[in-house]
Amino acid sequence: MKINIITLGCSKNTVDSENLAARLKGNGYTVCYDRAKNDCDVIIINTCGFIGDAKEESIGVILNQIAIKNRGRKKRKIIVCGCLVERYREELQQELPEVDGWYGTQEWDAICSALAVESGEGALNQARPLSTPSHYAYLKIAEGCNRSCSYCAIPLIRGAHRSRPMEDIVSEAKTLVENGVKELIVISQDTTYYGLDIYHRRALGELLDRMAKESGAQWIRLHYTYPSSFPEDAIEAIARHDNICKYIDIPLQHINSHILSSMQRGVDREETLRLLNTFRSKIPNVAIRTTLIVGYPGETEAEFEELKEFVRYAQFDRMGCFCYSPEEGTSAQKLGDPVPQEVKERRRSELMEIQEEISLAKNQARVGGVYRCVVDRREGDYLIGRTEYDSPEVDDEVIIHQNTSGIRPGDFVNVRITQAMENDLEGEIVK
Repeated sequence: MKINIITLGCSKNTVDSENLAARLKGNGYTVCYDRAKNDCDVIIINTCGFIGDAKEESIGVILNQIAIKNRGRKKRKIIVCGCLVERYREELQQELPEVDGWYGTQEWDAICSALAVESGEGALNQARPLSTPSHYAYLKIAEGCNRSCSYCAIPLIRGAHRSRPMEDIVSEAKTLVENGVKELIVISQDTTYYGLDIYHRRALGELLDRMAKESGAQWIRLHYTYPSSFPEDAIEAIARHDNICKYIDIPLQHINSHILSSMQRGVDREETLRLLNTFRSKIPNVAIRTTLIVGYPGETEAEFEELKEFVRYAQFDRMGCFCYSPEEGTSAQKLGDPVPQEVKERRRSELMEIQEEISLAKNQARVGGVYRCVVDRREGDYLIGRTEYDSPEVDDEVIIHQNTSGIRPGDFVNVRITQAMENDLEGEIVK
């Protein structure tokens, strides 16, 4: 039996799909990750239900697979799992009876049972087949979230924060590196909360120390941190270890204290500014990535102007921006959605224009410098790589156009930057 797993949404879903694939392969099934592949016996769609656009994408993929099934592959099974099902199972079952099974975010044993697969934990988190390029992998250190951000449905979908034991994480990190992974990307819904539930203290710094010393990874990258009560020892660990990327992903969402209070973020403007200053003073040359939300209920033009000035002041290395969308069951839902969509879109465009100018200036400052890059792929005569300041899929890439023969994805090379654009760099390998 051939099984195709289509993963939508965030990197946490990616890890879930890979762990499921490990169980399936351990029972003799052939597993692939290819949205365009139509010759498999079973399609498993791991959905996202975070925001409106993600929900629409998930529904679109389900409908497309149903259409393929109806065009003559009647024996094909369609299984849908993940966040969208966790939130809307009953409605989906009624609207899409062609789907053969619906499973939530933690029902992996039930999926295995439906496919006559032994559901033992032995294969889980061992040599999981990666859907990413073989030289990098996401490493999930916890499940769920204990935060109460007013706009976010993740705690409703994923439940409370549940840290994995440190020994298990370090063991998995070693296994991934033994199987060829060079870069480990540490993820959870809130990585800075790690350890509070099982160790009764924030243990991210200790975990990073152990991973840096014991995993053998050439790069370790930290994602999805949270600004409230950011652990000081995690900052020190990033600064201390050469194989921890000088990179912090920290979604800040806003800077106005009134908006932050309504969002229930646990920090205000001054605390946010102090934290950014701490990053930059204690981690030389750190790259900071953030995301912001515009159009939150009650956001005035004055508060938006404050956000614009903050982006100019903060000089983020990387930044994304989302338009607010109300989510069922969240505390912000009762505030309505008073900011018109066209205003949200205008505000988002204005912020991203500011960030593009910042990104271009920062990239231009790199011209002439030599940076260690990992090669992600080859495109014709070019190599596409990244510096330690860039995470895959979301950040800048380095286009390498000379001296590329004999170099493969996963190799590390030194690159002199020769040209800069808003979102990419060009360079040549320095022998």
